[in-house]
Amino acid sequence: MRRALTILSVLSVAALAAIAPAVASSPAAPAKKEGPELRKVRFGTNWVAQAEHGGFYQAVADGTYKKYGLDVEIVPGGPNVNNRILLPVGKIDFFMSANSLQSFDAVEQKVPTIAVAASFQKDPQVLITHPGMANTLDDLKNLTLFISKEGMASYYQWLKADYGFTERSVKPYTFNPQPFLADEKSAMQGYVTSEPYAIEQQAKFKPKIFLLADYGFNSYSTLIETRTDLVAKEPDMVQKFVDASAIGWYNYLYHDNKAANDLIKQHNPEMTDALLANSVARMKEYGIVDSGDTLKFGIGAMTDARMHAFYDKMVRTGVVKAGLDYKKAFTLQFVNKGVGLNLRPK
Repeated sequence: MRRALTILSVLSVAALAAIAPAVASSPAAPAKKEGPELRKVRFGTNWVAQAEHGGFYQAVADGTYKKYGLDVEIVPGGPNVNNRILLPVGKIDFFMSANSLQSFDAVEQKVPTIAVAASFQKDPQVLITHPGMANTLDDLKNLTLFISKEGMASYYQWLKADYGFTERSVKPYTFNPQPFLADEKSAMQGYVTSEPYAIEQQAKFKPKIFLLADYGFNSYSTLIETRTDLVAKEPDMVQKFVDASAIGWYNYLYHDNKAANDLIKQHNPEMTDALLANSVARMKEYGIVDSGDTLKFGIGAMTDARMHAFYDKMVRTGVVKAGLDYKKAFTLQFVNKGVGLNLRPK
């Protein structure tokens, strides 16, 4: 789940050529339709297929999207794929955004996109240490810290402002755990659903995990973004996608997710059953998807108070410019309706 934290300005793209209508070869009566025509929808993810995308794959695999009248194609991202730029130019209908910072950036860049749901209530970003080297977040200030360039521009600025971290002990993180494994007095960034498990498998020890969301980094994550014109012109379609995705997440987390995992492995042959199971377990353990406001409002929940608080925090830490109209970054029109609450185990 390597996610860019900012977006580049989007260049205009020429419209696609119109598709010529099909011509009947004979005057025979048209075939009868078995049901209403499905609305084709393309949903772009921000990385290769994995459990962190499971709710969306679930809704495809178990037919939930089709029950809502949608024919959804998931377009996987990856290291050489930037699905984000495809959204404003109309090549995809929805995009999986990394966190709230991307939504704020879209407003600043005047990109006509908007967040319509937050699949993750907690950003899965963690700092990881060797066992016994840190008991509190403050203890990490005494360690060498492997942080990516994107991390330095976002959550690390918050750590500096609110916890007194400095850049003196920071070294570049290149998404390779070897420097961390070789230095017991170090910490590295990662996602709670992946890197800790990889370390356990490779180094045969269980690392200490500090989930930044539990220390005040209160960004939403894995948001569903769409274009502002689709919100205005096709609100029913947007609502169906948001609702069906929420149901997909409930079923993926709490019920039979084998078909979804099989589809994930088709899209990403390097994925393993063990990693999928671990990621689901960690999402449930740490309340990544289903916690806080979702307990009342349902998966995908967002609130203005939460967005406002995170915006103010990012302005104070210098990550986001003051004066930005943060309310243009999201809409509550499609969430907080309790969709799927009945699917959560009692």
